[in-house]
Amino acid sequence: MSLPETMSGMVLTGHGGLDKLEWRTDLPRPDPAADEVLIRVGAAAVNNTDINTRTGWYSKSVRGDTGSGAAEGYGSDADEDGSWSGAALSFPRIQGADCCGEIVAVGKDVSPDRIGERVLVRPMYSPKDQLGGATATFGSERDGGFAEYATARSHDAIAVTSDLDDISLASFPCAFSTAEGMIQRAGLGAERVLITGASGGVGSAAIQLAKRRGAHVTALTSGNKAETLRSLGADETLDRNAPLPRGQFDLVLDLVGGPRWGNVIDSLRDGGRYATAGAIAGPIVELDLRTLYLRDLSFFGCTHQEDAVFTDLVSYIEAGELRPVVADTFALKDLRAAQAAFLEKGHVGKVGIQVKTA
Repeated sequence: MSLPETMSGMVLTGHGGLDKLEWRTDLPRPDPAADEVLIRVGAAAVNNTDINTRTGWYSKSVRGDTGSGAAEGYGSDADEDGSWSGAALSFPRIQGADCCGEIVAVGKDVSPDRIGERVLVRPMYSPKDQLGGATATFGSERDGGFAEYATARSHDAIAVTSDLDDISLASFPCAFSTAEGMIQRAGLGAERVLITGASGGVGSAAIQLAKRRGAHVTALTSGNKAETLRSLGADETLDRNAPLPRGQFDLVLDLVGGPRWGNVIDSLRDGGRYATAGAIAGPIVELDLRTLYLRDLSFFGCTHQEDAVFTDLVSYIEAGELRPVVADTFALKDLRAAQAAFLEKGHVGKVGIQVKTA
């Protein structure tokens, strides 16, 4: 196959607003390193982490919710530690944590038999020589799926066999692996679980993944989205502003944080577990340590994922056990509009990005 020397893609030029996303048609196509594959990207999707990285929300200087700076960013204070990893981000950067595509070339240490495979890229990966240790993110610590071509370590490009189209498959990697990582870390079984932020990509994924483990799912959401979440498997829904029942849940999967955090903790039974992988309503909360130890609660921060999390997820997809939830689709060159639509939070599930055009 003859490959072009250049490609089109959306480039992040610095922390800030939507104006920091620049459409380019003259980007150099990457070459795979010895242990890497080159992927022609079919589709990607929009995630909170893409926007949070763009704005610099991960900086310790930011104490507010993710929405307050989502359009304009959080200022220069975020430049030193505004990336997902807490280090300064290298610009320009091609973002895009989700990627579905086809392997079109391989590095010298990768079998050429992989050429032609349809793959999903593991979004949370351990950097080279640190397998099982430190964690980085596709589209943050390395270029991601918002371009026509991307490289990934062969280890992190997982073959997938499915009748689903690229947009549908691209809705799975980041959100579903985050949810599955939380569920595996907290050891969810046939128990009562509360999911906050349940209409988002991770929350709606968590509903399906919790149900496949036999859990009784209560989804915290806005009223106009409740019916859709019940169709995904939620047994009950609660309005996000309604009082929470005390002592009712074995596990909370929290993606929200913010001012209602104390009420969420109170909803756990004694001996219950709390897992978090997000804080869209704000990262700063108040904890009375007596609540933690006198009630024998267990807290889990969920970022690092064992390799099996993603390969397990791919096996669920191949078995037809999961339903893609794509609210809308935009062309890659319209990524600004896609993120603006995403930020309105009127959707359930994911906003897809069509990358391959022919």
